[in-house]
Amino acid sequence: MSVGFLIVCYNLAMRVRALTATGDYSYGQGSANYLVDSRAAVAQEVMTTLLLFQGEWFLDTTAGVPWLTKVAGVNTITLYDQVIKDAILNVQGVTAIVNYSSTLNRATRALSVSATIDTQFGITQVQVFLPTTSIQ
Repeated sequence: MSVGFLIVCYNLAMRVRALTATGDYSYGQGSANYLVDSRAAVAQEVMTTLLLFQGEWFLDTTAGVPWLTKVAGVNTITLYDQVIKDAILNVQGVTAIVNYSSTLNRATRALSVSATIDTQFGITQVQVFLPTTSIQ
């Protein structure tokens, strides 16, 4: 799965290359390959931010979530929700988190995050499944 950040801003416009169902960039459909000034564009940026490990993207090593330094490990459950919320609020276009919940499956160590966010384009829902984290 590709995780990428392609945001082009002109006069506060938001343009993001749409991802396919498998997480790859979409091609071959001209302007239909882009999400422009929409809740879907912001939701996709939230999703890709949460899937990106901080330090993973060589052009901006501060982008993403500090999974390895602030989330993974023993007894981090009280901390990781705030780290994730902060990452969501730092995404361009997000103005507020209306509702947030996370569920940790201790057997598989998979973390599921669901958030209703208010964006500059309206309210939308984001759900991200983060498999095999190191939260214990």
